[in-house]
Amino acid sequence: MMQVGIGEIQKNIAMLTSLDQALQIIDKRKKECVAVVYPTKEHSIVAKLAGKYRDQIRSDKLEEAKAEAMNLAMEEKFGRHH
Repeated sequence: MMQVGIGEIQKNIAMLTSLDQALQIIDKRKKECVAVVYPTKEHSIVAKLAGKYRDQIRSDKLEEAKAEAMNLAMEEKFGRHH
């Protein structure tokens, strides 16, 4: 994840149009994260976050994909319970 200050974005707003990974915006005076910006074009963050389960995840909605990946990981670790 890239990190930039608020001033850097004000100087070069075009950097937001060419994002290919998440961007964390930092307030350097307060030394805290103000926002996280995710790219919307072409790249699905779900595939990146799914890790080794990316081929088994069937949803493009982030919350559903996270839950599905967690279930797969728990099944692998503890076995399938019915």
